[in-house]
Amino acid sequence: QPQQQQLLFLLFLTMYLATVLGNLLILLAISVDSRLHIPMYFFLFNLSFVDICFSSTTVPKVLANHILGRQTISFSGCLTQMYFVFMFVDMDNFLLAVMAYDRFVAVCHPLHYSAKMTPQLCALLVTGSWVTAILDMLLHTLLMARLSFCADNAIPHFFCDVTPLLKLSCSDTHLNEVMILTEAALIMITPLVCILASYVLITCAVLRIPSTKGRWKAFSTCGSHLAVVFLFYGTIIAVYFNPSSSHSSEKDTVATVMYTVVTPMLNPFIYSLRNRDLKGALQKVIGRKTCSS
Repeated sequence: QPQQQQLLFLLFLTMYLATVLGNLLILLAISVDSRLHIPMYFFLFNLSFVDICFSSTTVPKVLANHILGRQTISFSGCLTQMYFVFMFVDMDNFLLAVMAYDRFVAVCHPLHYSAKMTPQLCALLVTGSWVTAILDMLLHTLLMARLSFCADNAIPHFFCDVTPLLKLSCSDTHLNEVMILTEAALIMITPLVCILASYVLITCAVLRIPSTKGRWKAFSTCGSHLAVVFLFYGTIIAVYFNPSSSHSSEKDTVATVMYTVVTPMLNPFIYSLRNRDLKGALQKVIGRKTCSS
């Protein structure tokens, strides 16, 4: 309905602007404040960059479709969008795991933090994440490109998602589905296990803190981080790692919005609101802009 479309347009526009603005502020704050040039903020800088790119692969196209009244995309454009969307999903996945490991080392081995989280290791972790994400999505895109689409080519989704595309194909999609349930599952589940293990060990360390106030502060911070992690992974697992017969386009679309639009928007707030150093840097950035204007 036209009214619903207008409401969704405003909702997507608002969330996209909040995502870009929030993550840009974090990029600026980390860039200009030398105190934030440490591993934790190096990983957060990369996460903010990835989240801007992640949202920009889908939302601008949705907004453009509404403004132009056109809802078409070329086959090559569709594969390109699918490639970049899931490459950035992989990057979010890896960076969340790397950040959880960084917090584990900082909390459980504070005296060895500088020795363990060296600039070389940090660069290697991020570079390895990019290489793995690029190669992983190259594999799935090539598998998708070999399929034939000879039936109705209307995708019941707001972007070129894997599951709706497989449903439209008139070729045998068994290999694609097997690769999603095996290789892609390994790519997603391994970092999730690392995140959960890191937070379990962090929790054990926090419980040994004698101060009740200190324990509460640590748990509230970890809780907000884990809430984003569960939202991100929960929706992905629900959409992609269930039998295709259990999928409905409406439920899949809602779940996909959660991890493609909502999670990148929430990350700047989750990782900055409880962080005094980052809040101080953000106030400096905003203060400079106000003075210059």
